[in-house]
Amino acid sequence: MEKADLRGILKDWRLHAVVFIIVCVTEAIGQFSFKVGPGVILLLPMVYAFIIGLALFFTPLVNEKMAKNAEPLIVLGVTLLIAKIGVTIGPQIEALIAAGPALVLQEIGNLGTIFFALPLAVLLGFKRESIGMTHSIGREPNVGLIVNKFGFDSPEARGVMAVYIFGTVFGAVFLGLIAGFLATTTPIHPLSFAMASGVGSGSMMVAASGSLVAAFPELEDQIVAFAGASNLLSLGTGLFFSIFVGLPLTEKLYTLMSNRKNRKSVTHKGVNPNV
Repeated sequence: MEKADLRGILKDWRLHAVVFIIVCVTEAIGQFSFKVGPGVILLLPMVYAFIIGLALFFTPLVNEKMAKNAEPLIVLGVTLLIAKIGVTIGPQIEALIAAGPALVLQEIGNLGTIFFALPLAVLLGFKRESIGMTHSIGREPNVGLIVNKFGFDSPEARGVMAVYIFGTVFGAVFLGLIAGFLATTTPIHPLSFAMASGVGSGSMMVAASGSLVAAFPELEDQIVAFAGASNLLSLGTGLFFSIFVGLPLTEKLYTLMSNRKNRKSVTHKGVNPNV
């Protein structure tokens, strides 16, 4: 970023004023929780801020220039949170070492997008877009991997970009809601969910761990430490996992599912000549 651009962002007083007001309003509302069956859904100020900010984008209060200036500020805010997490990890280093195998094996959870989302995408009629959509959670390194292998104009690139945009807009809110709900519904330990929240996205990790901390405040330091360490591992190894395991597996499964679907279609046409 050039110095001129940085000065323009810092001097955008309307943007800072709108953000400050949103923060004040959402913090005044505070945390709200309600029961859904045996579990609890936690609504944090972040959720309110997302809804209010999105609504204001369609009003004269927020213009396109302000929206563009807000993007690097989001990165800056997440960077500060990551720094805080790094400081928190230090005192919990012994617990992290003790949980070493679990932290490493949590990478296997990345295969969940393949085994759960790929069959659904094929069933809904997506073609090769489903490879880009489901080989991972579709963050920046994965976008680069797909574009580099298949090209920017490929169906796979369109698929991964769709998931990237959707995840950027809704991913943090979704993980923030689902993490607290599952942690209060299932018998799984909260630290397991903390490790699972480190998906390789700073904003998603912060949202999920924040919800867990709100549900289990006595485990705050451990949750933050495990989530941060897990996220760091996902950032460091996630791309290689996608290159050598995730993407080849997705392509193989897509080929098998597509062939099976095509055979069923041909068989159905043979049985019913009117089709």
